[in-house]
This record gives sequence, structure tokens and C-alpha cells, in this order.
Amino acid sequence: MNYMIFIIIAVIGGVAMSMQGLFMGIMDQVMGTKESVFITYGSGGLIVSLYMLFTGCGNLQMYNQVPWYAFTAGFMGLIIVGAISFTAPRLGLVTAFTILVVTQFFISALIDHFGIFGVEIRQIDFSRTAGLALMLSGVWLIIRN
Repeated sequence: MNYMIFIIIAVIGGVAMSMQGLFMGIMDQVMGTKESVFITYGSGGLIVSLYMLFTGCGNLQMYNQVPWYAFTAGFMGLIIVGAISFTAPRLGLVTAFTILVVTQFFISALIDHFGIFGVEIRQIDFSRTAGLALMLSGVWLIIRN
């Protein structure tokens, strides 16, 4: 598959994340965090349920081949959505997403470095360390007043 398609899909995902953060923040300010998370997850669940109803359930019967910890993804999603909903209107989109994304990069680097959860080991080398240091510098530049 063309590599450019992956980049375009990632860009679309980034745009959607920013818009979702904005819209969830608006809901959070008016209705509250749990209500915002409920509407976000509820509407997403309804849409994917309808999609599966009309296109088939695919490989759901393979659930027993998935490691138990992978099923915590929904709970992790609730934490992510709740954190975005709560922090975006209070810190601003740029600050909230900067902290979320840089934290994500640091944890991902550790997971890759140690091969946690069976992922392929990708050592943290000088280049990655320099990149992470630059990200921390970026966080400092964004969050300082």
C-alpha cells in the first residue's frame, strides 16, 4: 500500500482528535465530564454497532486469541476521552494535547525499548533521546506563561 495513504490517514486522525477535544470540551463545560464522555462513547458505540450490523461482525469469534490485557483498551479509551474532555477547556487545546501527546511518546518509547507486551524491541538511542528532549523543551515553551 502506498505510504502516503498512511500519512493522510494519520493527518485525518490528528484533525479529528483536535476537533473531538474541542467539542468534548464544549460539552464538558456545559454538561460535565461524565456526560461528555458518555455522549462521546455512546455515539461512537452506536455508530460502530450499526456499521457491524450492516457489514457483518468479522472476526469477533477470535476474541479468545487476544491477550486479556488488550481488553482494557476500552477502559484506557475512557481515561483518554475523560482527560481530554476535562483538560482541554481548562488548559486550552494546545497545552492539553501537548502534554497528552508528549506523555504518550515517552511511554511508547519505554514500551518499545523494553519490549513490553511483546512488541518488537526498538532501543532508545541517542537520536530518540534527543527527540524526546526536544519534545520536553516544546512542552516547556508551550505551558510557560
